[in-house]
Amino acid sequence: MKTLISLGLISAVLALGGCNTVRGIGQDIEKLGSAIEGAAKK
Repeated sequence: MKTLISLGLISAVLALGGCNTVRGIGQDIEKLGSAIEGAAKK
């Protein structure tokens, strides 16, 4: 039972960490797109 709980907690931590990483990458790509769009308008 302890092993199952430990695996569940580890999985939850990894999943939450992955969400933050994906969100950060998305924000970086969005900023890059805005910079390219601004350069194209000039």
